[in-house]
Amino acid sequence: MADPIHAAGPSRALIVANPASGSHNPQLVYEVEELCADYLRHAEVYCTTAPGDATTAVRHALERTEGAPDLVVAIGGDGTVREVVQGLVDARGTEATLFVVPGGTGNSGYRMLWGDRFWAETLKSVLADSGPGGGSRLRRLDLARLVETDRVVYLGGCSGVIADSLLTARTVPEAGRARYARAYAETARGYTPYPGRVTVDGRVVHEGPTTLANVGGGRYRGGQYLVLPHSLLDDGLLDVCVIGDLPAAEVPALTLQAAHLTHPATVYARGRRITVERTDGERLPLEHDGEYQMEIGSRATFEVMPGALAAWAPTD
Repeated sequence: MADPIHAAGPSRALIVANPASGSHNPQLVYEVEELCADYLRHAEVYCTTAPGDATTAVRHALERTEGAPDLVVAIGGDGTVREVVQGLVDARGTEATLFVVPGGTGNSGYRMLWGDRFWAETLKSVLADSGPGGGSRLRRLDLARLVETDRVVYLGGCSGVIADSLLTARTVPEAGRARYARAYAETARGYTPYPGRVTVDGRVVHEGPTTLANVGGGRYRGGQYLVLPHSLLDDGLLDVCVIGDLPAAEVPALTLQAAHLTHPATVYARGRRITVERTDGERLPLEHDGEYQMEIGSRATFEVMPGALAAWAPTD
């Protein structure tokens, strides 16, 4: 496990908000800006207008010769956070850090750092009493790189029923985690496993019918399903959980409490390079960080990026 970073608190913030996120609220953006302004020398808000916009905005802000932010606050869902993280990684040599405010559907990326704590309390702990003895600290988190697209993966990626649930969610009227839960259950009821193979550091750990293969990263999917319960954020490894030939309708209830781990159809492993593929050559149903990957082919390869991201987390 990486050592904690002992650093002074931030002084300048860039707040990136996605108006198209699952539970966007202009009042939330205003409250975040006001809280930052109370404690920092400078705070500015940038609202995204298109996919990829957050990455560009963060990168440009960090490239300023004067007045570059040392804190980037991401308000949005896991997809928005991933874009912000991509911008932080692209701006090589920056000392800027990340704080996540939950503003999406599942908000798994926030929960993996802060659990169920209220965002205003956690942000205040960063702004007011960060550092040794305070309520928050910086951690060097592992990321992954999806080789086929050369994109950074923040939370994790999942093939199969969880990926296709995102397509179902587009037609579900509920909001927040209830929306994801309904989409997951509806997709699972009629889901047919795909023929797949999962390889970890050159060793095949699964081959055959595949209901899902989750690589990460974060312990939760959809903010509540504990698919990777043993995952550590800074151990230099990626976890992978594969659920094979198991009736998909049973999977949502099993993953809610990590009961899938004891099922004989489940394989759990760790490694530095993990490949998930379809063995019939068809397109792999894949999402990462809450975004469905239409451009992927039959294979997805994840490589760990140890300690690549400095993010605020609780001291405990």
